[in-house]
Formats: sequence, structure tokens, C-alpha cells
Amino acid sequence: MPSLIIQPVAQHFIMDRDDKKRNKNIGKNFMCRLQCMFSHSSSSESRLTLEDTQQWSQSLERLLDSKYGLAAFRNFLKSEYSDENIEFWLVCEDYKKIKSSFRMSSKAKKIYEQFIKAESPKEINIDYHTREQIKRSVKNPTLYCFDDAQKMVYGLMERDSYPRFLRSDIYRTLLENLSADVTKV
Repeated sequence: MPSLIIQPVAQHFIMDRDDKKRNKNIGKNFMCRLQCMFSHSSSSESRLTLEDTQQWSQSLERLLDSKYGLAAFRNFLKSEYSDENIEFWLVCEDYKKIKSSFRMSSKAKKIYEQFIKAESPKEINIDYHTREQIKRSVKNPTLYCFDDAQKMVYGLMERDSYPRFLRSDIYRTLLENLSADVTKV
């Protein structure tokens, strides 16, 4: 009878060890993918460092300011099927750089159709008042017509997605692998 009790415990231990190996491999693979994404750049910033990765935990802004951090966060959100917020935020950042009023108008309509309109493919979670305000402003768009929605989405990411990312296996394993690489040197 004792072997029946020990066996599940031993099997659980083996599964934990296998999970740790799998997570370590996921972290290494993810780290390689991140570095490969930006390997075309020859600057010193082209390498993913432990210091940069540790700074991601200081704020969402720091995370998004890092090309690797942004890529890691987007990948994490895609794995959770919740990447519409970061996609919207990025589209808004690009939208603010538009100079041509014709381009602004067509881009504003596209953003509205894709992210704002009820039942749109990547509908973001904003209140009715903001949605209606944007609907009206898209008819004569300005550089700032999506600002309120962008601030709401940023707040949602900061309170919800970002803390989950910091607790995720992807981020923790990435830190562990980079830390192990530093200690090897």
C-alpha cells in the first residue's frame, strides 16, 4: 500500500522537473527569437541584456520603450489572445505622426473600423461615451481624436496585462536565462 502513496508523489516530482526543463527551453528559445528579430542592427543596443530586461519591471513605459520589451509583451499578449490593446496603442502612436490630412482621415476611419466600432474585429474595451465621441470626431479627425481611448487602454494594460506579464513564465524564464548567462562569463 505505501507504494501507491509514493508513486503519485514521485510522478508529480518528475512532472515538476519536466515542466522546469520545458520552461527553461521556452525561455531560451524565446530569448533567441527576440535576438534574431533585431539581429540586423549592429548597434550595441542590438543585444538583449539582463539589465534591460530587469528594467522592464520598473514600469510599463520602460517595457514599451525597449524594442525587446515591446516584442516580448506583444508575444505574451498574443499567447493570451489579448493583443488588441497593445495593437491599438501602437496604431495610435503611429497615427500621431501623420502629417497629411488626407492620410489622417483614411487612417482614422481604419482605426475606428478595426478597434472602436462595436463588434469590430479587434474591439477594445472602452466606455460608451468615449466610443461615441470618437465616432463623431472621426468625421473630421485631429491628431488627438483617439487620445482618451488610448489613455484608457494604457491604464488597462498597466493594471492588468503588465502585472500578469511580470509574473509570466516567459518573463521569469527570460530573466533566469540571462542571469545564468551573466554568471557564466
